[in-house]
Amino acid sequence: MTSHTVQPSAEQYAIERRLPPADPDDGWSMSSASLIAGVALLLMSVLAGVGNFVAVQGLVTQGDAARTAQDVMGSEGLFRLGIVSLFLVVALDVVVAWALYRVFSPVSRGVSLLAALFRLVYAGVFLVAISQLVSAVHLLGTDPSLSAFTPAQLQAQALSDINAYTDIWTAGLVLFGIHLLLVGYLAYRSAYVPRFLGVLLVVAGLGYGLDSVATVLSDGAWTNVSAVTFVGEFLLALWLVVKGRRLGTPEPLPLDPPA
Repeated sequence: MTSHTVQPSAEQYAIERRLPPADPDDGWSMSSASLIAGVALLLMSVLAGVGNFVAVQGLVTQGDAARTAQDVMGSEGLFRLGIVSLFLVVALDVVVAWALYRVFSPVSRGVSLLAALFRLVYAGVFLVAISQLVSAVHLLGTDPSLSAFTPAQLQAQALSDINAYTDIWTAGLVLFGIHLLLVGYLAYRSAYVPRFLGVLLVVAGLGYGLDSVATVLSDGAWTNVSAVTFVGEFLLALWLVVKGRRLGTPEPLPLDPPA
C-alpha cells in the first residue's frame, strides 16, 4: 500500500506555529493594520506632546488668570495650533481603535471589539475636553457679544475652561486605562506578541486608572504614575511597526506534517 504524505493547511500550521491565520482580505490585512496602528500611535505621541504640554500647559499659570490670558494671547497661534494637534489625536484614536481590533481579533473578537469601544468612548470624552480649550480662546478674543463682561471676568472664566479641559481628560483616562488592560490581556494571550508587552500594557492601564482615581481622592497635587508606566504603549507601537508586518503571514509549510 502506498503511503501519502498529508500536508497541513495554512491555518493548521499557523496554529502550530502560534501565529494568526492568514487574512483573506488583502486590502486590510493584519500586517497592514499593525503598521497603521504603530505609525498612528507614534504620531499621536508627538501631537499630544506638542498640543498638551507645549501649546496648552506650557502657557498656563495656575492661580493667575491674568498671566495665563496674557501668555495665551501673546502666543495665540501656538495655542490654536495645539488645539488642532489635539483634534488630530482624537481622529488618530479612532484609527488606532479599528487597527488594534484587526490585529487582536484572532485572539478574541469579542474582547477586541470591547477594547475598541472603550477607546472610541474615551476619544469622545477627550473631544469634549478639547472643546473647553476652544471656549477659552473664544472668551479671550475680541467677540463684541462678550463686551458686557469685564476683562477680569473673561480671564477667570477662560482659566476655568482650561482647567475643565484637564479635569474632563483626566476622568476619561479611566476608560483609556480599561482599554489598555484589555489590549494587554489580548497581547499576553496572543502568543504572537511578546508576553512582556502584554504585562507592560496592563501596568500602563493600571497607571492611568490610578492617576484618575487619585486625582479625585487626593486633596493636594498628585504625581502622575502614568508618566512612568506609559512605556508599554511606546514599545507596543514600535513592535507593531517593526515586527507586526509578519501578522497574518504564516511561515512556509514543511514538506512533512509536524510530528
